[in-house]
Formats: sequence, structure tokens, C-alpha cells
Amino acid sequence: MGNLLEKMAVKFRETIAPYQIEKEPVSVIARPLTAEEAIGHPEHNDYPLLKGKERMMASRFRGAEGQAYSDHTGDFTGTLEDVLTLPMDSNFHRAVLVATVNAVLRQMGIIDKSCHCKDKDPVVCAGHLPEALAPFAPRKIGMIGHQPRLLEAASEICEVRICDRDPDQVSTEKSGILVEPPEAGAEIIAWCDLILATGTTLVNDTIDAFITDKPVVFYGITISGAAKLLGLNTFCPLGR
Repeated sequence: MGNLLEKMAVKFRETIAPYQIEKEPVSVIARPLTAEEAIGHPEHNDYPLLKGKERMMASRFRGAEGQAYSDHTGDFTGTLEDVLTLPMDSNFHRAVLVATVNAVLRQMGIIDKSCHCKDKDPVVCAGHLPEALAPFAPRKIGMIGHQPRLLEAASEICEVRICDRDPDQVSTEKSGILVEPPEAGAEIIAWCDLILATGTTLVNDTIDAFITDKPVVFYGITISGAAKLLGLNTFCPLGR
């Protein structure tokens, strides 16, 4: 599909063009959420948000909120056009764009989930994974990014290999599975028959590597808007 982030931006512009809102003096604010704001008080404490490895960016547009994970966060205020003309040269700028796309599409009623689940939701969410993946009948799942509950659920239904960008996770065992470095991603993709990838790959500029001839399911709220615009498979049953 080429540069997927670019394709999302083009499709987004096409979607909002009839409404002529891009040049309005609308305030679009993105700020890093605290862990409690983003995920509440879940039953487990091993989520990246709680460990401070990533933060959730929140963008507001006409009262609607959209979120996106990023490891590079900060504040941004401007018009929608300002967001659309940001250079896509950092995880921060990409997170501002992705969170804002989620907020605008939520405000327009195009998507109905644009915020992270909270509290006990991650455990309940993982319980839906086997049913969601059943149509693909996977035997070997290549997981890109460590989401603890989803890894547990995936490892119960088939063989799994996982890689993660967090050096503190690499070479550790999670659910009895060795977490491999990001450099193993290509090998894992070649090995698996289904890719289960975090939607945060849209923000960290690695997503194009996972658009192959293998079926891919992106999980999490970050990719909600892009998935709707581009027809991608997603898993985020309890997004809010």
C-alpha cells in the first residue's frame, strides 16, 4: 500500500473536504495523558502505559476526543490545517496527526471508538481475541508489540512469536514466550500466517513493514481512524 500514513492523510483530507473545516480557527489540542487518565486502574500493572514507556496523546476537536500512543509527547495547539501540514518527521508529530484524525472522525460520527479502554477492560478485551481471529484460522501468530493480556490469549490458541521495541522487554519471557528484538520482525513475518500488530506502528513509522501478503490485524485505539479510512482489520472491542 506504500506509505500508509500518507494514504491516511490523503483519505482524511478527502473525507473532510466537503465540510470545509480544515481552515476554520478550530483549536486542536494534544497533550500527554497520565496513566490513570488513559487506562484507569487495571487489574495488572504490566502495561506499557503504567511503566512510563509510552504515553497517550489526547486530541480534542469540537468536544470530541481522540487518542494515540506515543513515546514522544508534548503539547500542541493550532487549527486542523496546522495539524495537516505538520512534517511527519517525529513520533510526536505523527501522534498529533493520528490522535486528531481519531478525534475529528469521532466528532463526525464516522468512528464510534476513539479512546483507550480502562480498568478491567483489558482483561475482558483479551477474552474476545480468539473469536476475532477465528475467521483467519491462524496456526502461527507473529505479534508486533507486547500487550500482555493479548499475548496470553494468543498463546492459548496457537504458536506465537513476538518482538518489541522496548529494550527492557527484549530477551525476557512473557507467557512463556521469548520477546525478540525489533530486528527479528522480518523473520517473524515470514514465519507466521497471521500478523497481530499494535496500531502504534502507525505513529512510530514502522507500519509499512507489516503490510505484506500475510493477513494483519492491528490492535488498539491508535489506529481506529486510519483503519476506518483505509479498510484495515482491527481489534479493539472495548475502546471508548
